[in-house]
Amino acid sequence: MVVLREGMCPGLDEDLVRDLRAAGIKTVEDVVSSDIEELAQRCAVSYKALFAIRRVLLAQHAAFPVSGADLYEELLSSTAILSTGNPSLDALLDSGLYTGEITELSGGPGSGKSQVCFGVSVHISHRLKQSVIFIDTTGGLAAGRLLQMLRAETSNAEEQMEALQRIHVYRAFDVFSLLDCLHGLRAGRLRQALGGGSVKAVIVDSVSAVISPLLGGKQNEGMSLMMQVAGVLKTLAKDFNVASLVTNHVTRSGGGELQPGLGASWAPVPRTRILLERAEGAADVGHSSVRSATLIKSSRRVRQEGAESHVYLYIYIYIYFI
Repeated sequence: MVVLREGMCPGLDEDLVRDLRAAGIKTVEDVVSSDIEELAQRCAVSYKALFAIRRVLLAQHAAFPVSGADLYEELLSSTAILSTGNPSLDALLDSGLYTGEITELSGGPGSGKSQVCFGVSVHISHRLKQSVIFIDTTGGLAAGRLLQMLRAETSNAEEQMEALQRIHVYRAFDVFSLLDCLHGLRAGRLRQALGGGSVKAVIVDSVSAVISPLLGGKQNEGMSLMMQVAGVLKTLAKDFNVASLVTNHVTRSGGGELQPGLGASWAPVPRTRILLERAEGAADVGHSSVRSATLIKSSRRVRQEGAESHVYLYIYIYIYFI
């Protein structure tokens, strides 16, 4: 279900949304399936205006057939591969993060998920000279931490500041704020905030922090909100040709094995899933900490006997004092 919101299309203003909700019309599906003439009378709005809104909503949310050849040509012309800055992780991801796709890092507390996200942001902004949207849902991102990582890359203060300016941070501490942020980026704030600059990655750390409290039991609304987040992330990745990187918590299966959280409904959303864990028996080296990374899902790599689906990552530890 897609909830009706002000500004979703021309003519759908705050007053009309309020009148539609009063008439029991709360989602796009409700509008599309309603008798427009009857609905116009109930909401005291012109039939012509409501019919136009219905057509736009259908165009935005209905699926249209496309040939496999067209999809393949589009893939070849639009996909870019972004290095994460970590050679071992790049090898596991078949060269790096792919634009137009969602990649997930799952792991428990202290597994290095956020640190990997920070490293990806710094690498894309400094080495690749591209902009990054970083949505922080836990309050764990600090500019000082990014600056420390940049100082390890370059001693040039001007380069450090330029790289920091390419990392655009948003904070969203509940699912509604996250949806507002994602919808705003999709509606044009993405290009406006950058003055026409090039964004190559959208990072959400963590998507599960704002979704998992709403799941479980009979909380159907939580499931609907989770799928709305998934839908907007997919649309952003595809329409803006960016790589989307999200983090997720972990749970244990009936057999006691670690597995990504958010359940079976979320599982098809990421095209690639990586499980991060503390590496047992591996000693830390210098200022780096060793983590185990396991490929548990990939749209490109079929698991074969002897195929590399597990690597060790050396994640540099940065201590930031506030």
